[in-house]
Amino acid sequence: MKARGAVLSRRFAYQAPVEDWAELAVGEAVEIVRHAQVVARGTVEEVSLSGGVLWIQSQDTQGHEQCLKSDGVIVRRS
Repeated sequence: MKARGAVLSRRFAYQAPVEDWAELAVGEAVEIVRHAQVVARGTVEEVSLSGGVLWIQSQDTQGHEQCLKSDGVIVRRS
């Protein structure tokens, strides 16, 4: 039973929101969540030095998207 608990806690930790966007690495897969719904999925292209702005290459639209932390979006690793 210990192994199952470890797997479940690791899974939930992986879905936890990224508080400091500056720790995201270029090329890392992420999901953008707004109002409890995933609005975009993609890979990190760039993060501002302040960690307040994130640019991703979207998988859904094959375009680029800019996300502002001040807009209240949540970023999760996927």
